[in-house]
Amino acid sequence: MTETPTNLTGAEIRKQFIEFFEENSHTFVPSSSLVPKDDPTLLFTNSGMVQFKNVFLGTENRPYTRAANSQKCMRVAGKHNDLDDVGRDDTHHTFFEMLGNWSFGDYYKEHAIQMAWQLLTQVWGLPKERLYATVFKDVEKGQLPQDDEAANIWYQQPGFHKDQLLYLGRKDNFWEMADRGPCGPCSEIHFDLGEEFGPLTYLDDGRVDLDGARFVELWNLVFMQYNRTGENDFEPLPATHVDTGMGLERIVSVLQGVYSNYKTDLFTPMMDKIQELAGHSAAERAENNTPYRVIADHVRGAAFLIGDGVLPGATGQSYVCRMIIRRASRFAAKIGLDKPFMAHVAAVTADEYGGHYTQLKNNKALILSAITAEEERFLSTLESATAQLGTIVADLEAAGKTELDGATAFDLYSTHGLPVEITRDILEEHNLTVDEVGFHEAVLQHSLASGKGKALGVIDTNRQAVFNSVLSELVENNQVPAEGVAYDPYAALEVETTLVALLKDDVVVDSVSVGDKVEVVLAKTPFYVASGGQLSDSGSIIPTAVTNGAPAWEIRITETMRPVNGLITHVGEVVSGAPQTGAAVWAVIDDERRWDLMRNHTATHLLHAELQAVLGDHVRQAGSLVAPDRLRFDFTHNNMLTQDELAQITKRVNEAVLANHAVDIAYKTQDEAIADGATALFGEKYGDIVRTVKIGGDTPFSYELCGGTHVPTTADIGAVIILSETSAAAGIRRVEAISGRRAQEYVQSNLAVLNSAAAYLHTNADQLDKKVLDLLQERDALKKKIAESEKANALGQLEAVFSKAEKIGEAAVLTARVEVPDAKVLRDLTDKFRQSTGSGVIVLGTVVKGRPSLIAAVTKDLIGTVKAGDIIKTIAKTIGGGGGGKPTMAQAGGKDASKLDQALQEANDLVKGLLGS
Repeated sequence: MTETPTNLTGAEIRKQFIEFFEENSHTFVPSSSLVPKDDPTLLFTNSGMVQFKNVFLGTENRPYTRAANSQKCMRVAGKHNDLDDVGRDDTHHTFFEMLGNWSFGDYYKEHAIQMAWQLLTQVWGLPKERLYATVFKDVEKGQLPQDDEAANIWYQQPGFHKDQLLYLGRKDNFWEMADRGPCGPCSEIHFDLGEEFGPLTYLDDGRVDLDGARFVELWNLVFMQYNRTGENDFEPLPATHVDTGMGLERIVSVLQGVYSNYKTDLFTPMMDKIQELAGHSAAERAENNTPYRVIADHVRGAAFLIGDGVLPGATGQSYVCRMIIRRASRFAAKIGLDKPFMAHVAAVTADEYGGHYTQLKNNKALILSAITAEEERFLSTLESATAQLGTIVADLEAAGKTELDGATAFDLYSTHGLPVEITRDILEEHNLTVDEVGFHEAVLQHSLASGKGKALGVIDTNRQAVFNSVLSELVENNQVPAEGVAYDPYAALEVETTLVALLKDDVVVDSVSVGDKVEVVLAKTPFYVASGGQLSDSGSIIPTAVTNGAPAWEIRITETMRPVNGLITHVGEVVSGAPQTGAAVWAVIDDERRWDLMRNHTATHLLHAELQAVLGDHVRQAGSLVAPDRLRFDFTHNNMLTQDELAQITKRVNEAVLANHAVDIAYKTQDEAIADGATALFGEKYGDIVRTVKIGGDTPFSYELCGGTHVPTTADIGAVIILSETSAAAGIRRVEAISGRRAQEYVQSNLAVLNSAAAYLHTNADQLDKKVLDLLQERDALKKKIAESEKANALGQLEAVFSKAEKIGEAAVLTARVEVPDAKVLRDLTDKFRQSTGSGVIVLGTVVKGRPSLIAAVTKDLIGTVKAGDIIKTIAKTIGGGGGGKPTMAQAGGKDASKLDQALQEANDLVKGLLGS
């Protein structure tokens, strides 16, 4: 390790990295969400360059050419999946931080290597003689030139040992984003941990083996200089770029002089809390390294996921969150933590990391409650799940099998809530495996059968290529600006512009005719593109020129889309005339629909604020729909809302409407907005400049980052009416509501119904509830009288049939058909018989609403000879039914009322036979 370990904390090391690059003219770019935005190829952000991918691809511009950050990353899926190694060694994690610096066509190899060497050796003081570097040599194909440029730059660094530079091939030292696209050589920096980790080992060619336990890779510097166009075709990029990545946990362990990431202060506070909760000594903690590591890692990962809006659930990212919480829970049971406890560990995570990652601090209450709720759900099924798996393991071992099939593994998850990763852990303890391919096939089949698989979708790359080509041509011809179509949905409801492209069936055309389904590209547009839950605008596109007092043609627009960055298309149908490209047009929004959308969108902001005020700060938006006729708002909360809570929320929202607060829109840097108190929504990706929506003046009660359209003042919303409150998913509640014109229609419609009902009942509307209550009480009293009368009549029948009872020895035997209103009265009759008869058997039958019913009762002295349950089982078949009960009383229902008398006769014969008549 380092001769003089630093006293720096992990947080200070992160801060020093960022400040070093800021001093070298880099812009600090906050970490993007763990949920990648607009990149369906990734389940999670797994490296620092993900948020800059479009910059490297040339489809996005940033206002800076140098950047640095510390990026939140998860590697639990796809080819980057470290889950199996977590807890088993000192370096692997599900969640980790990636320090990085980038150059977008600015500096290149020389400056990148100089800054890396300066930071490592001068700022952090790592011994120069223990640093090794690698550069690229195409040992596999000999096709690309070796990177002597980078090698020579390394040789020039003060104190660098030339014999500690190695040339390595494509596997280690060539980076590619994909099979095609930007790529280039890279240079890795490795650190020699020292002799305590073993002697230096060498490869056959005499080079030091950097893959051994003695070395740790610290930093990877990627130099993007090629565009790969084919398997063996590489073209120079117009501009060269730099992309670097260094794991924070790894550099902290080196600088703090500890051999394990889990012994750095990035983890020790959580490990200490686990030890406190488990009541362990230091020796017991050391004996349980794996459970401690798994719990600390997984709780940290879950806290960051929930902080970014990923709540535990059944699919996708939510499944991963659920899985790591449940996996941590199982390892916790190994050290005696068998009740919910992770919130205490997550609280430490939020406190330790919340200074830099503010979403942990802002969402702390939600993080703790969501983790605890998931623990409780899992613990309620864990015993039965592991017992079931234990039986399966025994069966596999008895049959001499070594692998559990995928269908059974899926059943363990779908029925018992046991994730396949936990199933795999348990099986490994018995030297067994699970067919994970078969498991995922079973998941897919279940998703397709339930219709959920359709939501996964597939990117239509052909369509993307068409629109990229359209955009390039429009920019080249100066028909739209270089940054793309001018988009401003806030300024006006109609604008004069130019129709620059028409597409029909994804093909560019010059003209179209009535009935054609088309996509229209305008030079600028006021139409809102669906995002943030708000649906897109509709309206019309018409020519500015008028023929015979009317537009020569019209395209009715139903939807607006952004198929690629910089391009907006208006989807619609030609309803008159023959539109052509190049025409001067009016883009006209349906203003009535737009106002409905604005009312509902501002209403969601009020609803969000008042849900937090009534229920608590743990409430966070988890999804929304803003349509013209309704709004839907999903939020984090574990319990169903009470009627009192719903009433409070409705009252507070409408009071905010009546207060006529101004809805203030402003543009700020993201950092300024967050520092000012604005709320960023879960999973949303924001640019450097954000749009804020503030309601309530200088002391706002609602302040959010939002790109949607809103009313100028809250009074423009009109009334807000909550229609329903339901569960949307585990830990997620859903409110559906209406506002504005729809609320007015709802009120008027319901008032009409109320007044009509009051008129029918000869009362006033404000007395209707009392009138209905009086009528219900009258009805209940009449029903009670009728029931008493029917029971009296039935008992009267019994007195008449008692005389028909036969004596067999000392026992009275009675089988009879009676007329009673329900099965309860039938039971009352048998009770009466047993009370009045010292010894006997009674079997009664009746027909209620066309369905036959039978009951048998036997006094206790006879159940050794005759059992009511046996009688009923035998005769129930005759009426096409079934039943059962106790030896003293049993009942049955059936379908064939015509066979009731036959069944009673069979009962009579059966009883007499048993009693020896």
